[in-house]
Amino acid sequence: MERKISRIHLASEPNIAHFLQVSWEKTLESGFVITFTDGHSAWTGTVSESEISQEADDMAMEKGKYVDELRKALVSGAGPADVYTFNFSKESCYFFFEKNLKDISFRLGSFNLEKVENPAEVIRELICYCLDTIAENQAKNEHLQKENERLLRDWNDVQGRFEKCVSAKEALETDLYKRFILVLNEKKTKIRSLHNKLLNTAQEREKDIKQEGETTICSEMTADRDPVYDESTDEESENQPDPSGSASAALSKDDSIISSLDVTDTAPSRKRRQRMQKNLGTEPKMAPQEHPLQEKEKMLEC
Repeated sequence: MERKISRIHLASEPNIAHFLQVSWEKTLESGFVITFTDGHSAWTGTVSESEISQEADDMAMEKGKYVDELRKALVSGAGPADVYTFNFSKESCYFFFEKNLKDISFRLGSFNLEKVENPAEVIRELICYCLDTIAENQAKNEHLQKENERLLRDWNDVQGRFEKCVSAKEALETDLYKRFILVLNEKKTKIRSLHNKLLNTAQEREKDIKQEGETTICSEMTADRDPVYDESTDEESENQPDPSGSASAALSKDDSIISSLDVTDTAPSRKRRQRMQKNLGTEPKMAPQEHPLQEKEKMLEC
C-alpha cells in the first residue's frame, strides 16, 4: 500500500497544524483511505471508486482530470499554498476542500469521516511511518552520496587521463608540425632548384632558338645573294664557259680580233682617221691602232 502524509492548515484554524494521510492500493482512481488528525484526535474514512465518479459527475469534469485535481490537492501538494483551502467540521465529521481561481472558488471534494476511538494508535502509526520514511530517505541519501563520491572520483580520474591525453596530443602535434615544416622546407628547396633548372633550360633553349633563327636568316640572305651573283657570272660565263682555259681562249680570241682588225678595218680606220683629222685636226695618227687594244683590255677586265 502506498501512502502520503502531508501537513495542512484549516481555514477555520490557520495557526494549528493538522496532518492528512492518504493511502491507496493500486491507483488513486480505484479508491483511497483518508486519515485526518490534529495531534489529539483522529478521524478516518474510505472513498470508493464510485464516489470519485459521482464527484466527477457533479463537477461536470472528466474522471481522469478530476483524479489529477485530487492528486494535486491531497497527495502532491502542487501549486501555491493558497490554491487549495481545507475545512473540517468536528461536530459533523465533514471534511471538504476547495480550489481558488482568482476571484472565485469552488468545492473540489468532500468526505464524511468517522472519529477513531484510539487516536493514539493512529498517531503512533503516523509517527512510525514518518520515521521509517525519514530513515529510508536518509539511507537513499547516503547511498546517493556514496555514489556521487564514486562518480566524482571517476570523474577526477577521467579528467586526469583526459589532461594527459591532451598533453600527449599537443606534444604529438608539435612534433608532427616540426617534421612537417622540415619536409615542407625540403620540398620548397627542391621545387626552387627544379624551377631554376627549368628556367635556365628554357633560357638556353630560347638562346639556341634565337641563334638558329639568326643563322637561318643569314643563310637565307646568303642564299638570296648567291643566285644574283651566279646569274651575273653566268652572263659573263657565256663568253668564258671554261675557267681553266679562259686565258688561252682569251689570248686566241684577242689574236683573232687583232688579226681581224688588222685585216678588215684598215681602210675604214684610215677613212675615219682622215675624217677626224679634217674635223679636229688634233687626233694622233696611232689612235685607231690603240682603240682595239683598249676594247680588248676592257673585255679582259670584265
